[in-house]
Amino acid sequence: MLIGVLALQGDFREHIWALQRLGVEAFAVKSLSELEKVDGLIIPGGESTSIGRIAQVTGIGERIVQLAKEGLPIYGTCAGMILLAKKIVDHPNQYTFGLMDINVQRNAYGRQIESFEVYLDVAKFGRVKAVFIRAPKIVELGKDVEVLASYDNTPVLVQQANLLASSFHPELTDDLRIHEYFVKMVADRHESVR
Repeated sequence: MLIGVLALQGDFREHIWALQRLGVEAFAVKSLSELEKVDGLIIPGGESTSIGRIAQVTGIGERIVQLAKEGLPIYGTCAGMILLAKKIVDHPNQYTFGLMDINVQRNAYGRQIESFEVYLDVAKFGRVKAVFIRAPKIVELGKDVEVLASYDNTPVLVQQANLLASSFHPELTDDLRIHEYFVKMVADRHESVR
């Protein structure tokens, strides 16, 4: 089983380190050929406009959409959540993969200087520390989107079938349970297609 982390821009290294600490083989995905090797994909935080633009011009974005529709497990954190969303309400013309039935607002929790940490109760495994940095806010979600955790009555960790997304950065904490949850999603799918 091999998990890729999209490495066009952003904090992809931290996700790779988190996966490696779980004993999972992980690597940086920078090309279409590398994307073809993965059993699961993480889209990291960073600058959603830059990541999206590079993904669009290289064809990586189009292939991610195809793979997601074929059932590839994908986890987007912060900018990754923005890219998975159907719509960005404050930047409606910005490119997204349009895979998850959520509408988001960019930088809704404030600027970089207003970053913060909180503890969240996650439905599947208890209390986790969440780091919010220029985080997006889900302003609307479809009926097929399951809310796994909320902050201030707003969903911040959601799942829709093979797609997982968080407003926050679990890779910046020592708690590996969200990555572990995603690894299980990948493992379950890996077993079912063998």
